[in-house]
Parts: sequence; structure tokens; C-alpha cells
Amino acid sequence: MPICQVSGSILGMDLDFSIVLVLTLLLLLISFVASRKKTVKALKMSWKRLVKILPVVALMVLLMSIVFLFIPRESLSSYLHNDSIIAGAGMAALIGSISLIPGFIAFPLGGVLKDSGIPFTIISAFTTTLMMVGILTFPVERQFLGARVALVRNLIFLVIALCTAFVTGLVFGELG
Repeated sequence: MPICQVSGSILGMDLDFSIVLVLTLLLLLISFVASRKKTVKALKMSWKRLVKILPVVALMVLLMSIVFLFIPRESLSSYLHNDSIIAGAGMAALIGSISLIPGFIAFPLGGVLKDSGIPFTIISAFTTTLMMVGILTFPVERQFLGARVALVRNLIFLVIALCTAFVTGLVFGELG
């Protein structure tokens, strides 16, 4: 018997929202008891940041919804998961390396891909390269880190992302 009943989805991961909410409120209460002033200050800072980021999040969710309205799940699934899971992972890694999508959008997108029947190997390749490899951010990295360091960093993280996707495929029984 599971410890908790799954009743919803948060950021594409199945979690029991009520447990997360109770833990958050409990930790907030502990913080408030420990230092009322610091907790209030942190809540005010958090609120300001939420207000700043909310329009961007809403816009990204709206754009994602519009895109998925016009792209049927079947074509998305066939585009990323054709005959070969390896080819699909390679395509997903390429798209992830080129894309510039924030994590708070990428991971819910992973949930949408999962619901569309995309294998975990491909989702893993997409999300890990999205977070770790940056073709579009390379010019900025080159400016701050130097061309060689930026290139080596991106290549190392590409290899790590592909290894992560491979291990994910093995764990979920999609490979081998």
C-alpha cells in the first residue's frame, strides 16, 4: 500500500499536493517561531519576486498552450519517438541544446510529453540538455569563461546529459 495517494500533478511530477502544502506550512511556522522578523522579511521578498515573475510564467504557459493546441499529440509523439528511441533521444538532445526555455516551463513540458506517450529516455535527453547545454547561451559563456572553457563545459555536459538519458532508459526498461 502506498504511503500517500497520488491526487495531482505538480511540475509534471506526481505528488500528493496536500503533503507538500502541509510540510511547507509546517516549515513556515517553524521559521516564524524561530525568527518572526526574518520570516516576514523573507515572505515579503518572495512575494515581490513572485509578482515580478508571474507575468513571464503566465505568458510562457499561454504560449505553450497555444503551441500544443495546434500541434496534435500524435504528431509530437511521432516527431520525437519514431522507430528508434536512440534517434528520438538524439533529436530531443539537439532540440534541448538549442532551446532557451526556463526550468519552470521545461519540466511541466516534460509532463506534457510524458502524457503524449514520449518515452522517459527521450524526455530525459530533452530536459537534461535543456538545463545543462547552451548553444544559444554560448556567446555569453565565451565572453565570461573564454571560448575553450565554454566549449569544454558544453561538451562535458552534453555527454553527461546523454549518459543520464541512457541510464533513465535502462531504469525504466526502455533500452536493452
